[in-house]
Amino acid sequence: MRELLMGDEAVALAAVHAGIGGAFSYPGTPSTEIFEYVAQQASKGEPVVARWSANEKVAYEEAMGMSYVGQRALVSMKHVGLNVAADPFMSSALTGANGGLVLAVADDPGMHSSQNEQDSRFYGQFAQIPVFEPSNQQEAYDLTREAFDISERFGIPVIVRLVTRLAHSRAVVATEPRAEARSRPRVSDWREWTLLPVNARRRFARLLELQPKLGDYATRSSYNQLRLRGPKGIIANGLANNYLNEAIGMDSDYSVLKLCVYPTPVPLVRELVGHCETITVIEEGYPFIERQLVGLLGVPGKRIRGKLDETLPLQGELTTEIVQKALGLPRATVAQCLEKIPSRPPQLCTGCPHCDTYSVIVEAAGTSVRPFFFSDIGCYSLAALPPYNAIDTCVDMGASISMAVGAAKAGAHPVVSTIGDSTFIHSGMSSLIAAAHDDLNMTVVILDNALVAMTGGQEVFATGEDLIKIVYGLGVPEEHIVRLKPVESAHEENLSLIRREIEHRGLSVIVSQRACIHAKRRAKEVPLRAPVEHALSG
Repeated sequence: MRELLMGDEAVALAAVHAGIGGAFSYPGTPSTEIFEYVAQQASKGEPVVARWSANEKVAYEEAMGMSYVGQRALVSMKHVGLNVAADPFMSSALTGANGGLVLAVADDPGMHSSQNEQDSRFYGQFAQIPVFEPSNQQEAYDLTREAFDISERFGIPVIVRLVTRLAHSRAVVATEPRAEARSRPRVSDWREWTLLPVNARRRFARLLELQPKLGDYATRSSYNQLRLRGPKGIIANGLANNYLNEAIGMDSDYSVLKLCVYPTPVPLVRELVGHCETITVIEEGYPFIERQLVGLLGVPGKRIRGKLDETLPLQGELTTEIVQKALGLPRATVAQCLEKIPSRPPQLCTGCPHCDTYSVIVEAAGTSVRPFFFSDIGCYSLAALPPYNAIDTCVDMGASISMAVGAAKAGAHPVVSTIGDSTFIHSGMSSLIAAAHDDLNMTVVILDNALVAMTGGQEVFATGEDLIKIVYGLGVPEEHIVRLKPVESAHEENLSLIRREIEHRGLSVIVSQRACIHAKRRAKEVPLRAPVEHALSG
């Protein structure tokens, strides 16, 4: 069959066709659509388990559990999500995989919706496992299917790395028939997955022994292609090959090494370097290949060009125009036209409950002593901009409460933390336990809009009454768990409540509850009562 698919969808469909037992994820652009497409296939009758996880670490561990019992599993996340999942991810390189275990991670060069633009290939190198990097949607499908086979062949997890432009662009993909789902035998030796030091040392030795085999596999892979022609050489990774092909055409005199499968195939790189006088490394992401090629002292007699010598920019996305400029070719005029289009600053939606919440927070804070405003990852981080100017920090998931704890311990006051309902469940709860234990002098505002708004409206694990119960269960004093409904008609009452809790010398948690304006009607909505003094009373 032939289907029109985004890169994310191609990965998802390939996983379903590879016979996975389940998919696991936490939403995060540009990876969200991978899981959503699997869930869509499940709703059409595919025998696949697909339900959002509480965070990326949990998602990875759930996928490991499915792999352990012998079924194939797909886990997907964005690049910063892999930071959250790094603990089980790194250990999984030692436990290995039983049923095929594939991690699809979507990087975000240019930081379209992220707080950094890290390169997940380094995680693959760090863990010493294979990384597949498709250059187009067809390869996203084909390499994902192959990734499951390779995972089981070598007994090791495999990364499929996407970038934003591939994840969210569409192309026609030729698909293959669905493989029959099969379960592998149970792991016979408990020591393989029990990483006591004595076992971990043995499993690490096994991982090291695999490296020559993985290198040989990458060298022989048909997705790594070497074309020797003239004395000017180019190495291009994944999606960068598309920019290169648009810049030079398919019949140029350049010698080109296309890299899509890692570990970096040393024999192919050596052959290109031996043939060429200059080598330009064109990479979407960090100078990962270039650093390996140059090393500390360079290559005698050869000129290596790329990001390290600023032939290409060290940050942001590649474009065809950037590649043309790097190669000294005539530049297209598309980019110059786009530069003239005025930008539109992002802003909270009209009618968003966060608008009312931040309006009352700003007014309650007053002007005499500005509170230390710690915020978090979510659409509400736009409150850092005018007219609210109510955010001093936004670093990573859950950091708002943790940083507020540190500030409170330093004696700062007033300290106000704002965090979304999904982010609170993701990684805010642990910090709130610490704050409650010491009854720290800080105010936490949980923005409960009943879904994961920023990434498309996915479900949250706790909202309404369930969220209140969790806050109480974490040890927050009942009399300082306050609920408010962010609407204009309740502004004065909300103002009084927030002022009182900010002035309180101890921990207080304010839960601002109103559904996102884009939320779909549900069969049974969580009732949101009017603001009350104590959220657990009545």
